[in-house]
Amino acid sequence: MLARTSDPIVAIATASGRGAVGIVRVSGARLAPLVDAICGRALKPREATYLPFRDAEGEPVDHGLAIHFPSPNSFTGEDVLELQAHGGSVVLQLLLARCLEAAAEPDPVTGRPRLPGLRVAEPGEFSQRAFLNGKIDLAQAEAIADLIDASTEAAARSAGRSLSGAFSREIHTLRDALIHLRMLVEATLDFPEEEIDFLQKADAAGQLAKLQSQLSAVQQRARQGALLREGIKVVIAGQPNAGKSSLLNALAGAELAIVSAVAGTTRDVVSQTIQIHGVPLHVADTAGLRESSDEVEQIGVARAWGQIESADAVLFLHDLTRADQPDYAAADAEILAGLQRKLPASVPVLDVWNKQDAAPAVHPAQGIALSAKTGLGIEALREQLLAMAGWQAVPEGVYLARARHVQALARVETHLALAADHLAAQAQLLDLLAEELRLAQNALNEITGEFGADDLLGVIFSRFCIGK
Repeated sequence: MLARTSDPIVAIATASGRGAVGIVRVSGARLAPLVDAICGRALKPREATYLPFRDAEGEPVDHGLAIHFPSPNSFTGEDVLELQAHGGSVVLQLLLARCLEAAAEPDPVTGRPRLPGLRVAEPGEFSQRAFLNGKIDLAQAEAIADLIDASTEAAARSAGRSLSGAFSREIHTLRDALIHLRMLVEATLDFPEEEIDFLQKADAAGQLAKLQSQLSAVQQRARQGALLREGIKVVIAGQPNAGKSSLLNALAGAELAIVSAVAGTTRDVVSQTIQIHGVPLHVADTAGLRESSDEVEQIGVARAWGQIESADAVLFLHDLTRADQPDYAAADAEILAGLQRKLPASVPVLDVWNKQDAAPAVHPAQGIALSAKTGLGIEALREQLLAMAGWQAVPEGVYLARARHVQALARVETHLALAADHLAAQAQLLDLLAEELRLAQNALNEITGEFGADDLLGVIFSRFCIGK
């Protein structure tokens, strides 16, 4: 994609299907001949004009609004033409075809094609050009896709903050402080004969400690933003007939899974995404874990363990009405041993005791007691799920972030920690200190895209929709 950034591009910029309004967008250099061919006249910059969109014979394809955004005052930084027509798919396809046709037609004055090389845009190419032309940075470009894909109001608001540059400003603040610190180190390396100790006089150790503290605050908000975007996968596990399907239904507030008194009713995984305070949680109900001679149930149990192994958190569901039965307790202990074997220590397992309505006098020593049937304790479980997910911040103060942002910030943290060690060393290992600071800045730059491999950009923008 990056090798073709000089080509003019065109695409339908609205969702497929019927709608009141649909948009065809063109971006490139010197669009005036194309504007004249389709609109029959020049357009005032950034002013909506109602007129017919004409075909090659001068007949109207449709009537609508045309807006011309001359470079550099446009979303992409290039000349942009937007044709706002009726939202029928056939009309928009006709307009798209007309743009391609008009671009190839000879200009009546020069005799050359009006817009040589015009082609249909690839996914994300409009946003990519905005990034390459300095209109937005990479974090803001990703926020466009996140805003479109947002599944909760909190996620949409947070994506909007990222798009406005809130996250990028935090990164730039860290980068500027890091550059200043690098300058001090480089000065000390370049002038070793000077008596003045640049690092000591400028309190480099204090500056580095302050930078680490600022980084920690940004990391915390980024982790919350990544949680808003990605959510976590929660798997409900336990013996047959413990009420796993009932718990999924209670959490989702809908009858998603079949509930039956017959043990082993659930044979396959049933998943649903729920929202708790705007945080998406992907909850999976699995088959009851037990030994079985039924081939179908065996497959269900194997799939259940597969879901458990990929979980971010596990709800280990127990039946309070059977808690005092030795065989039941022994089976629970066996399942717990399996969870401990298969799950890393970082994955939390919460004991949930169901059917409290049928056993009100039984009080488990740990975990949460509830009734999936009556809803008793469900709200407490919801709050506990948020805590397990690591949610702490108020959504209004969070900007949306991605896993790659969190990972880049973690690398910055590692490099700054090593830099602090080198700075504190008795011999002051300045060459190593300078290198760690350089690597830390590189990791920060990856977030905003101030440098990065072409393949990274290609992967990011290829996940956008056409016309964005």
